[in-house]
Amino acid sequence: MTPPAVRSATARDAAAVAAIYNAGIDGREATFETRHRTPGEIEGWLEGALPFLVADRDGEVVGFARISPYSDRPAYAGVGEHGVYVAVAARGQGAGGALLAALVGAAEARGLHKLTAKLFATNAASRALHRAAGFTKVGVLRRHGRLDGEWRDCVLVERLLGEAVET
Repeated sequence: MTPPAVRSATARDAAAVAAIYNAGIDGREATFETRHRTPGEIEGWLEGALPFLVADRDGEVVGFARISPYSDRPAYAGVGEHGVYVAVAARGQGAGGALLAALVGAAEARGLHKLTAKLFATNAASRALHRAAGFTKVGVLRRHGRLDGEWRDCVLVERLLGEAVET
């Protein structure tokens, strides 16, 4: 199957993004969040200056990826924390890889020097996606948070960008 087109998210995408994110919440393998988001809340994500992308297949949003600031401290201005979410029905069809590749390119274009993410240790698909996209595992955050009363470990991954890439 041909990978979907990746483009910047717009307010028209908010309902689809909310549905995909809420399914990720319900799946309990992508986020510690437990409260569903509304399309209005998703529209608020568009106000950020960092990349927020959607994967579009034949007019249907099948995934999204976005970068959030890693920290508000000036020393970390070039570091972005990111997430990638794909609709359940679209998984394994190239949307995640297309989104992550485009997100890396958009981050470099914005002058970021690193992307990082915390992936649930049990989320084999996300870990494999990030490995394939050139991310390196830099550690395990043991018992990083509780979800449904259970401690969960997170794998910390990063990818250096632009002039920060070690040669």
